[in-house]
Amino acid sequence: MFLKDYTVQLAKDILIRFPKKVIRFFEFAGELSNYRKNNDGRFSIPVKDIYPCLGDKLPKTPFDHHYTYHPAWAARILAKTKPAYHVDFSSIISFGSIVSAFIPVRFYDYRPAELHLSNWHSGFADLKKLDFESNSEPSVSCMHTIEHIGLGRYGDDLDPQGDLKAIAELKRIVRPGGNLLFVTPVGRARIEFNAHRIYSFDQIVKYFSPLQLIEFSLVPDAGGFIENADPELVKQQEYGCGCFWFKKI
Repeated sequence: MFLKDYTVQLAKDILIRFPKKVIRFFEFAGELSNYRKNNDGRFSIPVKDIYPCLGDKLPKTPFDHHYTYHPAWAARILAKTKPAYHVDFSSIISFGSIVSAFIPVRFYDYRPAELHLSNWHSGFADLKKLDFESNSEPSVSCMHTIEHIGLGRYGDDLDPQGDLKAIAELKRIVRPGGNLLFVTPVGRARIEFNAHRIYSFDQIVKYFSPLQLIEFSLVPDAGGFIENADPELVKQQEYGCGCFWFKKI
């Protein structure tokens, strides 16, 4: 009786909240029944352990294009430049944690990560006022981060100039000949408070002057990845992902 009530309630929830999954639910119910009939006995399947996953039967593996392509792009650049160590500010933590298997990584965030790995150091940093010597770091990254600074989303102070202050600090600490990998949303320039800013290509190049742009690549709105993209494509985006490789001359 409990299984019947559970099934009916689940069916109602799916019908109300996820209309497109109704057919998948009935497929699931049939699969559960068939599996139980053919179960080899190694595992029991009590009602309390039933865990319907109805959105994963897809022809292709889904992934977030912004947060898959841009760390992969940055990792490939580090494979080329081969720095003695790399300093990362607030990028997606999976990037530095994987790269640290090959290159020592020093990760800094306004909310330090309690992650413990070899070749990995984690500490606090306020990007608007970095406690680093000028012209000191050979390899730096800050990816999908600057667009948030000064909006209060992550507990930092409200500051309309927060992104510009952080960019000035990144430029300051990179040593001559050093590399800076920077990623941010690009497209129609605007602010979507309090989520993020979206920049034009020209804004970013201007803000990072006099650093030299070595490469610009793009994850467009339609998905995929364009290496060495035409900057004019940015004007066609609403929320693209711009990947900028700068060098301090």
